[in-house]
Amino acid sequence: MSFQKFINSLKLRTKFMLPISVLVISSVFAISSYLIKSQNENMRTDLEDKGIMMLKIVSTSAESGVLFESEYELNELLERVTQFNDITYAAIFRPDNSLLAEAGIWDDSNIESISPFIDEDIIDEKNIDSLVIGKNGKEFLKMSHDITTLINTLNREILGIRAGNDIKNQSQVVETIGKLIIVISLENLNKSIYESKKTAIVITLIVLLLTIIMIAFFIDLVISPIKQLVSVAEKVKMGDLSQKADLNQSDEIGHLADTFDNMVESLRETRDEIEEYNRNLEQKIIERTLELEEVQVQLIQSEKLSAIGQLAAGVAHELNNPLGGILGYSQFALEKMKKSSENASEPIDHSKFIRYLTDIETQARRCKTIVQNLLRFSRSSKSTDFRRVDMNAVVEDTCTFVEHQLYMNQIELELILSDKLPQIQGDAGQLQQVFTNLIINAMHASPQESVIKIATRFSQSVGEFAGAIEIIVSDKGSGISTENIKKIFEPFFTTKQVGKGTGLGLSVSYGIIKEHGGEIRVDSTVDEGSTFTVILPVQNIVESPINQVSTENQ
Repeated sequence: MSFQKFINSLKLRTKFMLPISVLVISSVFAISSYLIKSQNENMRTDLEDKGIMMLKIVSTSAESGVLFESEYELNELLERVTQFNDITYAAIFRPDNSLLAEAGIWDDSNIESISPFIDEDIIDEKNIDSLVIGKNGKEFLKMSHDITTLINTLNREILGIRAGNDIKNQSQVVETIGKLIIVISLENLNKSIYESKKTAIVITLIVLLLTIIMIAFFIDLVISPIKQLVSVAEKVKMGDLSQKADLNQSDEIGHLADTFDNMVESLRETRDEIEEYNRNLEQKIIERTLELEEVQVQLIQSEKLSAIGQLAAGVAHELNNPLGGILGYSQFALEKMKKSSENASEPIDHSKFIRYLTDIETQARRCKTIVQNLLRFSRSSKSTDFRRVDMNAVVEDTCTFVEHQLYMNQIELELILSDKLPQIQGDAGQLQQVFTNLIINAMHASPQESVIKIATRFSQSVGEFAGAIEIIVSDKGSGISTENIKKIFEPFFTTKQVGKGTGLGLSVSYGIIKEHGGEIRVDSTVDEGSTFTVILPVQNIVESPINQVSTENQ
């Protein structure tokens, strides 16, 4: 996880507390460390200055005692010196480093280490001070100072009787006559330094604690209204638009709360408007749905009429042949009846008349069948009335419409119908419209002296699936390109020449098959032909007796 992501994952309180606390703690510790170090150095410097002053005073007082080597006087002087606090040892040495007088106890053999007392330059070059640490861990400040005296000397160039009496002829020379050593214990100094450190640390911790408490308090003043806003926002997200922040603050957060309340109020008004609009929209949707259903019915019917227009010539030819036969047999029978009535002695051949009337009945029934199929095909109904349908019969009835057009285009129609097809629930008229469109499209795409095959077959049931009937319409025509296959079921899309198609046939057929719960599959290769497969499910529905009677009557 990157640092930026880590920071973004922290809560707002932590984002405030963490940097401010780190800054405050770092600043306080830096200042405290500087003050403690400065105080320690000042205390050590003060002790050294006092030691130097003591050395100068004692060395001045010990000048006469050293000159006369008065051990009594020097011992008494050193005894008075060792009576001062922290001075544990004092001694005076001759110039040859032989001991002249001492007071206190000191053993150089117990020294563990020696180092400079402070890092500053020595104030007086005659003073030599060093930090001495004993083997027992105690610290001492060892200081030394030369004991000097002034000696008057005569100028040898001006010697005479009055030379010794004239001060101008004399000069003073500083001569070292001994050395004073003082050892000061640092125990009290270290205690003072320790106490000052402890006090500074305690004060620092108290200041830090108070600072963090104050920071937390002020952060809570900032975070609390934000938390309240978040809580209200969560309730608003759940859909409760009656919530309000109500923060009586005049700062930026208060302005944010007022803006949030105005936003919630606006959302509440918008929701009410949307609910009212939805109520009106539902009614409008119902009305529009009814209008669309009406338009869809009209569209299907218009496509039917278009197909009927294309089938008109074929139907007329189909009706012309039986009507011609009916007319011929009727005229022939009428002529025979007239002759028989004129020549009453000639017997009537009833067998011929029976044959004439039988032919007339056959041809009339054929006309009736053609007209009934055409009426059923062109019938318009606002609601789909599904009944038991024999798909082989639907395909055969459809072929009667188009066989004349196929004959005129020199195209052969080959039927391969399965004998064992179960009936399905459907609308025979709409299904005839689907297969009429498929056959006419295949005819337009096929060259002369080609064959259009129509086959039916049954796909066995699997589990709860009751099976399906497949109707395959295949041709050896021009085929459909890959980019056009995706568009063939779109309304008004057609690849036919102007005047040969509306572009609605396949779109309407697709809607009809979907309404029957089926689907249409297309497999086409350019210049090799196309195959349309209509798949209709077989439904396990027990038909009521009323429907059975009506089906039988048809």
